[in-house]
Amino acid sequence: KSLSSSVRAFYCRQCLSMAILWMCARFYTPLTLNAFTLFITSALQCLLCLTVWQHPYVNIFKHMRVEEWKKTSREGDVTTYMDKTLMCTVFRIRGSIPASNYILLPKTSTQSLGLTGRYLYLLFRPSPAKHFVVHMDIAAEEGQVIRVSFSNLFKEFKSTATWLQFPFLCGAAKGSFFYWPGLVGPAPSTVRWTCLMMDLQYILSVYLNRRHSHLKTVKLCANMSVKNMFTSDLVLDPGETETQSPMPREMSFPVPKGGSWHDLYDYIRWVASPGWYSNGGENLIEKASDYLDLSKNNCLFSLSALWTKSGDTVVYPCHAIIVSMKISSGQQRFFIGHTDKVSALTFNGNSTVLASAQTGIQSVVRVWNYLKANCLAMFKTHAHSLSSLSFSYSGGVLCGVGKDGHSKTMVVVWNTLRVTKGGEVSVLAKAHTDVDIQTMKISFFDDTRMVSCGRDNVRLWRVRSGALRSCPVNLGEYHALDFTDVAFEEGHSADREFASSRSGHILEIDYGSVAIKNVRRLLPAQQPHSQRREKQTFGMGLGIAVNSISVSSAFCATGSEDGFLRLWPLDFSTVFLEAEHEGPVSLVSVSDDGLSVMAATTSGNLGYLDVSSRGYSTLMRSHTDGVLGFSVDGIRRRITTASCDRTVRVWDMDSMQQLYDFVSEDTPCSVAFHPSLQVFSCGSSSGLVRVFDIASNVVARGTERAPDALTVSSDNRCLAFVGPSEYTVTIMAARSLDELLRVDVSILDVESTTLDSALKVCFSPASTGHLLVTTSANKILWISANTGRLLREVSKVHKHQCSSLAVSEDGRFLLTAGHNAVKVWDYNAIPSQMFIGHSQPIRQVNFTPDQMAVVSVGDAIFFWDFLAHPQETGTDRWLLSNGMPRRTAPLPTSPPPCLDISSIDRIGQGENRCSFFHSLFLRFGLNIFRMRYICMCIYVCMCVVCYTDSLKVEKPVRPDCYKHFTPRFKTSTLDQSTATPELGEEGLSLKAVIGYNGNGRANMVWNPETGLFAYSCGCVVVVENLHTGSQRHWLGHTEEISCLAVTNDAQTVASAAGGSGGSRSLICIWNVQDGTCGNTISYHRGAVQALSFSRDDFFFLTVGDFTDPEVALWSTRTYQLLSRISVSGPLHDVAFCPSAASQLACVGSHGLYFCNTHTQGLDVELKVQRVCVPEEVGDVELTALCYNANSILFTGTNSGHVCAWDCNTQRCFMTWEADQGEIGVLLCRGNRLLTGSNTRRLRLWGVAASCEIHRLGSSALVLLEQEMMLDGTVVSAAFDDVMDMGIVGTTAGTLWYINWVDNTSIRLISGHKSRVNDVVFSPDESHFATCGEDGSVRVWTAPNNELVVQFQVLNQSCGSACWSPVSPSKGGACVVGGYSDGTLRIFRLASSEMELKLHPHPVAVTAIQYSANGQVILSAGRDGLMAVSSPVTGLTVRLISDHKGAPITTIQCVKKQYKEFGLEGNEMWLAASADRRVSVWAADWMKDKCELLDWLTFPAPANPEESDSLPPSLAAFSPIDPGLVVYTGYGVERELSFYSLAKKRVIKKIALSHWAMCFSLSSKGRLIAVGSKERVLKLIKSSSGRFQDFLHHSDSLQTCRFSPSGKLLFTVAYNEILLWEVRGL
Repeated sequence: KSLSSSVRAFYCRQCLSMAILWMCARFYTPLTLNAFTLFITSALQCLLCLTVWQHPYVNIFKHMRVEEWKKTSREGDVTTYMDKTLMCTVFRIRGSIPASNYILLPKTSTQSLGLTGRYLYLLFRPSPAKHFVVHMDIAAEEGQVIRVSFSNLFKEFKSTATWLQFPFLCGAAKGSFFYWPGLVGPAPSTVRWTCLMMDLQYILSVYLNRRHSHLKTVKLCANMSVKNMFTSDLVLDPGETETQSPMPREMSFPVPKGGSWHDLYDYIRWVASPGWYSNGGENLIEKASDYLDLSKNNCLFSLSALWTKSGDTVVYPCHAIIVSMKISSGQQRFFIGHTDKVSALTFNGNSTVLASAQTGIQSVVRVWNYLKANCLAMFKTHAHSLSSLSFSYSGGVLCGVGKDGHSKTMVVVWNTLRVTKGGEVSVLAKAHTDVDIQTMKISFFDDTRMVSCGRDNVRLWRVRSGALRSCPVNLGEYHALDFTDVAFEEGHSADREFASSRSGHILEIDYGSVAIKNVRRLLPAQQPHSQRREKQTFGMGLGIAVNSISVSSAFCATGSEDGFLRLWPLDFSTVFLEAEHEGPVSLVSVSDDGLSVMAATTSGNLGYLDVSSRGYSTLMRSHTDGVLGFSVDGIRRRITTASCDRTVRVWDMDSMQQLYDFVSEDTPCSVAFHPSLQVFSCGSSSGLVRVFDIASNVVARGTERAPDALTVSSDNRCLAFVGPSEYTVTIMAARSLDELLRVDVSILDVESTTLDSALKVCFSPASTGHLLVTTSANKILWISANTGRLLREVSKVHKHQCSSLAVSEDGRFLLTAGHNAVKVWDYNAIPSQMFIGHSQPIRQVNFTPDQMAVVSVGDAIFFWDFLAHPQETGTDRWLLSNGMPRRTAPLPTSPPPCLDISSIDRIGQGENRCSFFHSLFLRFGLNIFRMRYICMCIYVCMCVVCYTDSLKVEKPVRPDCYKHFTPRFKTSTLDQSTATPELGEEGLSLKAVIGYNGNGRANMVWNPETGLFAYSCGCVVVVENLHTGSQRHWLGHTEEISCLAVTNDAQTVASAAGGSGGSRSLICIWNVQDGTCGNTISYHRGAVQALSFSRDDFFFLTVGDFTDPEVALWSTRTYQLLSRISVSGPLHDVAFCPSAASQLACVGSHGLYFCNTHTQGLDVELKVQRVCVPEEVGDVELTALCYNANSILFTGTNSGHVCAWDCNTQRCFMTWEADQGEIGVLLCRGNRLLTGSNTRRLRLWGVAASCEIHRLGSSALVLLEQEMMLDGTVVSAAFDDVMDMGIVGTTAGTLWYINWVDNTSIRLISGHKSRVNDVVFSPDESHFATCGEDGSVRVWTAPNNELVVQFQVLNQSCGSACWSPVSPSKGGACVVGGYSDGTLRIFRLASSEMELKLHPHPVAVTAIQYSANGQVILSAGRDGLMAVSSPVTGLTVRLISDHKGAPITTIQCVKKQYKEFGLEGNEMWLAASADRRVSVWAADWMKDKCELLDWLTFPAPANPEESDSLPPSLAAFSPIDPGLVVYTGYGVERELSFYSLAKKRVIKKIALSHWAMCFSLSSKGRLIAVGSKERVLKLIKSSSGRFQDFLHHSDSLQTCRFSPSGKLLFTVAYNEILLWEVRGL
């Protein structure tokens, strides 16, 4: 014990080697083994002590107890005194001879301070007009002791192998960190107290190439006052008290309240700074730059990826851009705003708020609204980089971990509670720590508790009273592990968390006791199970180095260094699923539903594992290093790229699928496609040029060194390149290579003092004869290609040098790239516009051959849509030089917002940017992540923000009221190229339309005098006879109809719908008598909000929606535009005055508009007077209006008030609260007023005569007479002249007949409000059933299409339905529905009740069918499992798992004797799944037999052709020959395949023009109906292949079904149900 304690006491001040020598000399005997072991153990513990106790700093005077002079020595005139400035006792050294007046620490030069701190801080004041000297002895790791001295006595810098002498200049500039450029000599009389910081490591490294070990001695000599000295590894700032790293209080200088530290004292930093001034300063500056550059190279980009709450979208960074991608479709959204690589991401609990951090010195955190993709807040982190971010579940607390400016770990907790409401982000707590932190996460059960892990530690953190405190977990024997990740088991008890390590240990930690609950070690090869299995896992073999861990309620996922993603049960007993990657897995994340596991690798792979299907999908792959160049093959739409990873890759431009991968011996620098052949050439860093023949995979190799930069003119006559020197540009004949011209760019600027060199060259179109040259002086030179004369130049093109440029083929636009920005210039006027997205320098930018896109490469490959309008010159304006037609690109819906770009490129602030460049959009993004799996590639279709100062257009915002029409969102697009049949030759005739579009506004008209009754459903206007129920259909629109209007004589009806393909809206004018479309109007850019005819029917008024709030007045004779006015806000309703044809009114977000028409000859002018809303109703919007016969105007508001206005004085004289919700419908007949609102109330009011109302001015005369409650929000209404009866439409898709006399309501028209999933006929065709997303199953009578009964299941979706084989007319018929909760419900039609509920599936039911004899029900779920259930007992008698993992799309049963197949039975059935497999079964359910008859698998390409969605796999028995199976689905071709069960092969194919989304086979006439996403219904005759197309739906078709007899056909698109009469082909 005495030996141990003596060694400990000694070693704390001496090195290990000296301790051993001292022991041997002290005891004169060799050490025994035990003593030596004890000695080494104690020495190592002391060594640990030695490296820890000096953090964060060492107060040297206090540590050495200078005032006692026992451990230090003094010589000469050394005293203490009270300094008035510092208000404390300091040491003063007098005397001009350094050798006899000094303080030495420690006492003798043979001893050592042993201080390892990198920085030495000296607080001193030189004596005025005197000289001083300071000597320091520094030990290097190489064993040498170096003396470093500085003094104002030294005249110049001197150095030897063991001694460095620096001159000291007294007096520092105010507020400067650098030495004052004065003269060496005595200190001036105004010298102040100084804090000197010296970087000891830097001094030894730069001047002597030695590595700093520790500070040995310090000697302060002559003429100076000293307060203190200390060492530290931190860069401390004495002038800072709150931010960065302030000086410790015992080391600081006092500053009066309100004063500035730098006004009183000097701070001199002797560190690597480019401004350091001294003799030999140039060498110092040069070496300092190299040193700092080395540290910058250590900054690495860390991958972070997240699941959204729904589990269908992943969010990941692509350098400075954050990408949100739906995994099912590949559709992407961008979050743009960061200017450097994004290092960390985190979501709140419900994925509505996203936080991101970027790397670099200007590290910031951005908080985003994830749904809207806009930035809510941005704030600095006071750190160089954040490596970890974590949101609390509520989103009110954000935690970040990073390194501050002194490379010290810092933890910051922010309050983000109010950020979603526009509030600021504030710091809750902040702490510095010496422990290593790899990751930190906030617990899901408490916003103030966090857990972190790192090397040798797992810690629990808590925020309390504004302070951040931590406590370590007692790791015991596992304290030396390197922990990599932590995970909570969300949804369970709060005391369960897991920590992973690089040694393979998984620690289960009890949060409450802060202790280890269980430890398991994961080994590469799992050992057999035994009773002592857990002990066996702690074998001596190497464990699995786990980099990341994620836990769900059922399993745990780990990503490890060996490249495996593994799924374990929570007891880690065995691996039940794993996926191998080509690189170490750095991140794993389980989605909230536990169905998918995402994995990211260090080599850049990002993919996910589908747990149910056990299939792995890769989301991204690309180059593993920077992209240096590219070239585009415009004919085959391919792009080839060259990268620093020594590969050349060829990609498909549409799918971004990699087609070829060539590995080079050296680094490829540039590539170029042949104009027509499948050949491209590649230039490499070695000077070789290789030619690749893609078709034959042949590589030709050249031996001549290629020039630095070259270009060929568009007419292929001239070749220009930089050479033979960097200052010259040479132009040659392209065919003969004869030199035509040589231009010296260094002499073009006579005023420049430096030589300018050429960097890149580019020919403009041949018609201009220009050669463009970029230079090292950041200029673009326009040079005549014929004479070499300088035509013009542009300076300060980019913030840094221009790295690439290109000119469009029409010579109108110029592209340049500089650093990380792309600029687009007007070629002649030279205004520019800048776009960002890259986080590293761009290597090349160019137009694609079709001139519709721009490609830029560097850290990533970006495809930009270039939508500037082409110059219209002649009929061939759409053809390019290569003969390719210019494709029409989609225009943006609105101009992008303007952002501040001052921090990105300040040079461009004064440029005049053109507004027509706002249409440059980011289309494709490939980040530098590598994927060697064959997988779907990234497809991005989203605009990038256009950064411009002059474009200040705000995006129109939809008003917050239901009255305003919003078209239903659609993903389908109409195919305009289809050929419709000739009149009279149609194979189908539209017989009936089932339903009413409740999404329209005022889309129903009724005239009680003529009996005209019309309404819209989808894109069809239905005219129905209320007495007979017969329908006529007006077909002319292709999009959803928004509103209708009828003339007062009921002879003309107008209908309005949006345009297709981005065109303007279409208004059709219909003749009621013959149903023909007499005129069409295409004027408004957006949807049409309202239509109205004047009282005399001479004028027709149209109103645009919020995107185009314009009122247009038309003549009903010619339907020519007479006048138009635009208003500042959205308009909701319009009406003509019934007593004066020239008066009308509009209401909208900004109030009421009184309008008058003034006619002068043929000219008509609209004059408008806006009136504000009365103050007594508050801040509201006017949503509806109507006139009475006495020029009284009534308006409704979104708050439920009705205002009465005098049209003569334009004043409101009465208001009352008519409803609690928004009023959307107002009708007035005589003294009766009708209001309809979103509270589903329909109210009838009695109002007195207008003169009485105006005279009394009281609301007492308004009387609520009657009220009805309907099934939805009221959107349309029409009544007779006395308001006794009328028709009202609601958003539920219902049209009601209202009789106020009897106070009754009768349902006239019924329909589905939401998507219809299935429609089926009963066996005898007397009824049909529909089911929808709203959970309803509806049964209708077939002759008159009336709703008989509706079975409703709340909070569920009904995906499929079927009839029992018993006909409804015979009684006992049942309808079965399959629901999203996995249940089947049997409804009996006779009793209108549910008879039985079955639950055979754990997931949503996707297909259902009765057996042919009705003995069993076959059903299938989304997981691919099929169940056979008894409709009598409800029991599941059989489960079939052959299709497990792929959703079943079709089940069909038929009666068939299949003795020819060698099996017994009387029934066959088939099932088709999404993986393009069809199984055919033979069954005899009475004998409980079900055997697999055949198994069909249809081929398909490896990668999807269309990444957004794949068509379903559909199959059906032929009604004529059940031994024939018809199949269609995603495959090599779009086709119908006829498979013979007898011949075991496909015997026939019919080509399709579109992928089939649904199809049905008729038992009559060998007809097949096929519906597509392009809204095309195709009728095909299978025997001849003849077909006809029908375009009557406004969305993609999802269901088509022939009746059993084949005489009728149902087609469904969303909630539009059309019934067709089949005529045949």
